[in-house]
Parts: sequence; C-alpha cells; structure tokens
Amino acid sequence: MESLLNKIKKIRKTEIKELVDKRIEEFKSFSKKSKKEIFKELCFCILTANFNAERSIKIQKEIGEGFLMLSEKQLAKRLKELGHRFPNTRAKYIAEARKKIDELKFDRNWLVENIKGIGMKEASHFLRNIGFDDFAIIDFHIIDILEKNKLINRPKTITKKNYIAIENILKKIAKKVKMALSELDLYLWYLETGKVLK
Repeated sequence: MESLLNKIKKIRKTEIKELVDKRIEEFKSFSKKSKKEIFKELCFCILTANFNAERSIKIQKEIGEGFLMLSEKQLAKRLKELGHRFPNTRAKYIAEARKKIDELKFDRNWLVENIKGIGMKEASHFLRNIGFDDFAIIDFHIIDILEKNKLINRPKTITKKNYIAIENILKKIAKKVKMALSELDLYLWYLETGKVLK
C-alpha cells in the first residue's frame, strides 16, 4: 500500500491537483442545478455501463435535452448514430428512468433497486458526479490498480458484497491520504489512465 500512497501524494503536488480540484468543484455545483440537469447526469451514468466514459461524455453533450424529450425509439436511433454499443437497451433504461424523475432519491440502494441499468458502480458514479463524496466508483481501472498493488485479488464478478469490501479498502486509502473517496477516485483513475474525467 505504501507505494500507492506515495504515488498519490506525489501527483497531488503536481498540476493534476488543479484538474482534480476543478472537477470536484463541478460535482459540488450540482447542488444548485435543476432536476433536469441532475437527470441528464443520471443518463450519462446509464450510458457508461460496459462502455467507454469518454465516448459517453461526447454522447451526453450531443443528446443534451434529448434525454428529456426524445421517445425511446428516437433516443435509440440517436444513440446508434453516435456509436453507443447498446443503443436499444440504454434508450429503454433512460425512457423508464424518465418516469421517475420526480421521485429520484439520492440514495445508492434506492437507485440500484429502482432504476434499470444502474448497479452499484453506476449509482456511485452518479452520486459522486452530483456532489456526494463518500462513494467509490469501482471499475476495472480501479480493480487493476488495487490488484497491481496487491491490495485485492481480482474478483470474478463484482457482487454487492465484493463492491462494499473493495470500497472499504479504498476508504482506508482515502483516510491515509486525507481525502474524500470522490477525490481519491480521480487520482487513481489518473494513475491508471493518465486522464482526469468525470
């Protein structure tokens, strides 16, 4: 773990800190945004499941208000045009989630149980992106870095139990480097990919 902690501390002293801090500020600004803006962020997280985050960001920008207005069929067509891997399924999930826009709860378990296409990772991603800082986004990049540092054995599947166990390891790391999980995630992602995304 020491090696990983040192890497995090080292990049925290570079210009990457500014990028991370800026991103965290963007997440926190969601507390002032409308239900519609928050819903569009949920759509982004639905798009990212088993798909590329950078491409999902581009698709989110392209579709914009369409997440709120397009029919399921129109949305599927648009997602297909924009190169999403699962246009029909994601359009269906987004159209169904739209019906719950007014009852949306910022609770991870509620999101997993009530929004199709949202699992532990996507629910955590959504909550982090709208300003909650105590959830870990456990994707294969995070699993890779934890495995390389001999902090976990790679799980065959990520069950809810596995997810929480890995999240607890990340909480310990976050505590040692004195940062929130949301911030730690951005640093770990940078270490693994060389990028600071949302």
